[in-house]
Parts: sequence; structure tokens; C-alpha cells
Amino acid sequence: MFYRLKEIFYFFKPPGAGKRVFFSIIIGIIAGAGAAAFFYLLEWGKFFAFEVLAGTHLTSPAGERLIHAVVHTPSRPWLWFIIPTVGGLLSGLIVYSFAPEAEGHGTDAMINAFHHLKGKIRTRVPYVKGIASIITLATGGSGGREGPIAQIGAGFGSWLGQILKLSPKEIRIMLLSGTAGGLGAIFRAPLGGAITSVEILYREDFETEAIIPCIISSVVAYTLYTFIFGNRPIFFTPKLAFSNPLELIFYAILGFVCAPVGYFYANFFYGIRDRFFKKIKIKPHFKPAIGGFLVGCIGYFAPKAMGGGYGTIQQAILGNLPLSIMATLVILKILTTSFTISSGGSGGVFGPSLFIGAMLGGTMGTVSHHFFPSIVTHPEAFVLVGMTGFFAGVAHAPLGSLLMVTEMTASYTLLAPLMLVSGISLLFTKKWSIYEKQVQNKFHSPAHAEDVTINVMQDILVRSIFKPQENGVVIIKENTPFSEIKKIIAESQHTYYPVVNEKNQLVGILSLNNIRTVMFDDAVKDLLVAGELATPPKTISLDEDLYSALIKFLESGYGQIPVIDTQQEGKIVGMLQHQDVIYAYHKEIERRKGMG
Repeated sequence: MFYRLKEIFYFFKPPGAGKRVFFSIIIGIIAGAGAAAFFYLLEWGKFFAFEVLAGTHLTSPAGERLIHAVVHTPSRPWLWFIIPTVGGLLSGLIVYSFAPEAEGHGTDAMINAFHHLKGKIRTRVPYVKGIASIITLATGGSGGREGPIAQIGAGFGSWLGQILKLSPKEIRIMLLSGTAGGLGAIFRAPLGGAITSVEILYREDFETEAIIPCIISSVVAYTLYTFIFGNRPIFFTPKLAFSNPLELIFYAILGFVCAPVGYFYANFFYGIRDRFFKKIKIKPHFKPAIGGFLVGCIGYFAPKAMGGGYGTIQQAILGNLPLSIMATLVILKILTTSFTISSGGSGGVFGPSLFIGAMLGGTMGTVSHHFFPSIVTHPEAFVLVGMTGFFAGVAHAPLGSLLMVTEMTASYTLLAPLMLVSGISLLFTKKWSIYEKQVQNKFHSPAHAEDVTINVMQDILVRSIFKPQENGVVIIKENTPFSEIKKIIAESQHTYYPVVNEKNQLVGILSLNNIRTVMFDDAVKDLLVAGELATPPKTISLDEDLYSALIKFLESGYGQIPVIDTQQEGKIVGMLQHQDVIYAYHKEIERRKGMG
């Protein structure tokens, strides 16, 4: 079957740039279909686990009410302990038996594949991730849908690129196209999904070359998904407008609050993984069951902290949650998400991040409205702004989160506070992220090892490659006569000679090229001295970088440059060779390519 598919793709493969458009459409169709199947199975899974078995009615956001069936199962709250535990057990057994790399939040796995695995994802991973995530989320695990959807779409894009034997660069772009398609469909946010997929790879950069394929894939996937489920935004949002400039003061405070809460979220999330779950001496297959049990313990007293929580966000947007509930859910959601994902359960962190931000924003808005009702007239608006600001900070994706939330809510009237809160939150979260596989920028990614010539050289100091014992230097006094210079040259194998004055200060460089024309002219052997033949010097210190050295080589035309030790009053310690600089550059490039 795969062989025939490969023949079909080869037959239709267009030449040049058109192939990216063609493949992006194909990827978008598969990503949209995958997102639709995932959502459908997840909704029925939640319905069976909680409404049929536990007799618990689940709330849904206005745009995602798929199941309207009514059951009359008596309430069985004691099952809230068992259902997440069983879900964690099944998820762990599936993941660690068939594809261990599918554990945790899938977005990080996609980011890792892009940077370090040449865009390659094993074919089985999307299937394993999808099934395990449906089980985890349907049984009350606190996770998001974007992780599994990103890995499903990315997995197909990666598979397609591999069977067509495309270059790693093209496979990476197709991987991102699949990610964009999945996100654009499942969140009904085509532009937000596309931008998030190219933004989330880095803390301060974009994968700009993939933007067009990602947009095409996202639009196609969104179109297919909304054809099946309708094009209503996920959340119903009342008319919330920003009109009072003084309100920006309270939004700014929300931005400052997002940073420390985000810091606690990320550190607790990874801390409990490293200091608790990894130290439990049992097979990893069973650890998600422990996480599920802990989630159930919290869910028994606070069921709103379980699951995806989009129904609870909808209640907050409508102003139906009291202050105490929202403030408590900020902490409880951090706990349940950490127990679910850090134990090895399968899910994403985008949804929980939106939930935490929404509750944080709702808390801030309610408090501000209580004390300043004439300024903060719509505290519900803080819920939307908190969603964007919090995720922008913890994920370093300000544009993607802004677009995603505005498309999910169909509300574009709060752009000013959205941008302000996102900017402030991002400003104080530069050194950490909820996605640990993110890199700083393109120059820190093995995927772009060949694109970073200058920056690679700027990262290497002369001191690290210079070996004085292998770079002996012959120094000539400036008053040395030409006849003596000829003897020095004949007895050495050097091409360049530093010329110094009586105080041993460098005054020039004597090159064989400078004296070639007079080398065998005996008429001038006693008339010229070294200082007259030397050219103005170019020097490099041990603490300068190789890029600076390269510039000096180009400016001087030298093949060697004197190396100065600034800590010893400018003492010449040797000669740096141009070929050593080039060798160091190529060695570093090969090292980085090996990481990719």
C-alpha cells in the first residue's frame, strides 16, 4: 500500500516551488481528517467515561457541543479516583510498549524532531500518540489536544517527506506544515495555527521559510474540519470592548503576575518529573497510573481541575465563576497538569496553559472590578487577555497565542490589552519555557548549521585554537639590514616576520611577497633595513573571536597575523594562520551538523 502511495505522489509531484504547495494541500487534508477523527473519538470517550460510567455531567464550550445524548446514570464520584488511574495505566502501557518517544506533551517531541532528528518521526508515533492521548484526556487527565494533534500532523508530513526521499530541509518544512494543519483545524484558528507552528520552535525567532506551506496546510485542514463540525468559534464571547485607557494599568499588572505564575508552572512541571516520577523505581509503563490517581484525588474535590477544562473557561468568559473558584483553579490546574504529563501521560500543555491564564485573568479582573468598578467594567475581558498573556510567556509564542485566542473566541476588540500583557509577560520569561526543546534562535539550531557562518566564528575565540608551541615566531628588529634578513629567511621556513623597534613594540610585518623583487638584488643589500620593507601591522589578541580574525586576514592579505597577549603588555606570542581559522570553522560546522 505504501509503495503505491509513493508511486502516486511521485507521479503528481510538480517541479520547483510548486511541490511545496501541492504537498501542503495533501498534508492539510490528512491533518484536518486526523484532527476531526481525534476530536470525535475524544468527545465520545469523555461521554462514556464520565457521563455513562461516573454519572457526571460534563460542560463544553459553546462551539464544541458534539454529543447531545442524555443518560441517567446515578452519580458515582468514587469512580473519579479509578477512571484517571485506569486511563493513565492504559496510556502508559501503550506508549512505552510501542513508541516511548510519544510520552509527555507531543509539541516538545515535534520541536526535538525538527532540531535534532532532521525532521524525522517514526511512522508509528502519530498513531500511538493519538490513541494514548484520547485515553488520557477522555479519562480526566489534565492535558491539551495540541500536543497529540501536532504530532499526528507532523508525523504524516515527516513520513511523506521520507518516502519521497526529500532533503532534511524539505522534511522539516513538511513536518511544520503538518503541525500547522493539526493546530489550525482542532482550534479552528487557521492563521494562529500556522504562526504558532513556526514560532514555537524558538524563544526569539521564526522559521520564516515554512510560513507559506504552513498557512496553506492550516487553511486546508481548517476548511475540512469546519465542513464536518461547523465553523463556529470554540468559545462564545459576549461583546467585550476596551475603551478606558486607565484600564491598561490593571492589564499591565496582569502581565507582571503572569510571569511568576508561569515560572512556578514550568518549574513545578519539570521539577516533579525529575525529582519525583523519575526516581520511582518501577517501570515507566506504570507511572502514568500514579499520575492519574493523583489527578483523581484532586478531581474528587475539584472536578473542574480535571480534563481539558474548556467548558470551565467558557463559564469564566460568561462571568459565571466566583473569585474563589478561579483563584483556586490556578494552582490546582498546575498540579493536575504536572501529575498527568510529567508522569509520562500523553497530552499537550497548550490547553492547560490557556486554562491557567484564563483563571488568572478572571481572578485579576474580578478583584480589579471590585475595587475600581468604574474603570474595570468588564472583568470577563481579563479572562481572554489572561489566556493570551500567560501562554505567550510560558511558550515564547506571543503572535501565535494572540492570533489563536482571537480566532478561538472571534473577539478582536481587545488587541491593545492582549499585546500589552503578552509583551510584559514575555519580557520576564526569556530564560525559561514550558517547551524545554526550544532553542534560542536559528543560530542555536542544528537545523541551520550551514546558515550560520559568521555566528559560528563569533562563538570561537582565538585562544581556543591557538597553539604557541606549534606557531613559533621569528621576530626581526626594525634596523636589521637586508643582508641579515636574507640569512634569517634562508634559515627559517616562515613566510611572515613581525618587525619590532628597540622597545620590542610591533611596527610592521615583513612578508616574502614584499621583498621578492629585491631578494636577489645585491645592490640594495646594505641600503635597506627591515623597518623600510615592513608593511603596517595587523594584530589579533587571544580574546578576540575568529570572525574578527577573518576580517583582519581579508583586510591585510596576510596568510598569518601576529597574536598579541594583552595581559603581557602586547607581547607577541605567535602567528595565527589563516588555514587554522578555516579548519576550526569547518570542524564546528561538522559538529553542529552531527547534532542535527
